[in-house]
Order: sequence, then C-alpha cells, then structure tokens
Amino acid sequence: MKTEDLISMLATGVAPVERHVAAKRFGGALTFGAMGALAIVILGYGVRHDIALLLHAPLFWAKLVWPTCLAVAALAACVRLGRPGRVVGGWWAVLATPVALVWLAALLVLWFAPPEAREHLLMGRTWRSCSFNIALISLPAFAAALWAARALAPTRLRLTGAAAGLVAGAIGALAYSLRCPEMSVPFWATWYLIGMSIPTAAGALLGPTLLRW
Repeated sequence: MKTEDLISMLATGVAPVERHVAAKRFGGALTFGAMGALAIVILGYGVRHDIALLLHAPLFWAKLVWPTCLAVAALAACVRLGRPGRVVGGWWAVLATPVALVWLAALLVLWFAPPEAREHLLMGRTWRSCSFNIALISLPAFAAALWAARALAPTRLRLTGAAAGLVAGAIGALAYSLRCPEMSVPFWATWYLIGMSIPTAAGALLGPTLLRW
C-alpha cells in the first residue's frame, strides 16, 4: 500500500473535534457537583440563620473568595494535566498564593490576639466536625471532577487526581461556608484546609485507577 493511500484511508470518516470540549465537560460536571454540594448543605445541615446579615460582612466574602480562588486554580491545573505535553507552569504559584495569604493572615491574627483567646480562634466550636463535613459535602463534586478528568488524556494520573480532588474540596468548602458558624481566619486556615486536603489525597490515591485510559 502506498503512503498516500494509507493516509487517505486513515483520514476517511474522521470528524472534526468539537472546540472547547474540556471546558464544556468540566463546566457541566462541576455545575452538577456544586448543586449537589449545595443540596447537601441546605437539606442536610441547613443554612446559617444570620446569612442575610453576613452578606454585609467583608470577612464572610473573604471566606468565600478563598476556596473560590483555590477551585479556579486547581481546575486550571487539572485541565492542563489532562492534556499530554502541557505543563501546569505558573498555575502552581497561583494555587499556592491563596493558601500562603490565608496562613499569613492567620498568623497575624494569632500574634496580635490576647493569649487566652488564641485557642478559641484556632479551634472554634466545631473543629471536630468541620473537616469531615467539608469532605462529605465535596463528594458530588469529587465524582463529577474525576468523571470530567477521565475524558481527557492525563498521563500523570496521581497529580491529575489530586487536582480534581482539590477542585471538589474547594467546592465543598465554599458550600459549607453557608452553614459554618466559625468566622475566625486561623480556624478556616487550618480546618478548612484539612477538609479540602481529604478529597485531594483521595484523588491522588484513586487517580491511577479511575483515570487510566
């Protein structure tokens, strides 16, 4: 068989790839995941009774912006990891920046707080359940993010799974913020981060199995 004939045969019936497939798939999957997380919070936990007042509190919005930034950066990293040959590049720095800023703010709050108040600022009233609740609420987004990542072509499966898990964990933390009574920066710099780390670790563990193609 001539080379031209082989090329012609391989090209026969090939349809063009739809543009922005990854964005559409992740968009649909994470919309489902976010709706699932909100449903768990609203139906299973209930929203804070003073949520209307919190809408006027800058600290509450900072509490929402933090996991949102992590979700966006982790999603960008996950999409890049799903394309062979693409490097995550500066998105690692973007991902680390919100964590570093919140840790810095938490340390400053603890530094200037009276010694007798530091334990409460760090532990709050719900430290025993906070991280577990975030991990539980993130389950719909966890399944959706891994499903979307599986449709790509990841080669670094553990890293891709971890990025997908972090996206889910950040969505879970964002939804849980509507319920959580804690408003201390040291609290969410610690227990929110642990809660988001649980699906991140689960994604890294399950990535080689669930993302293999």
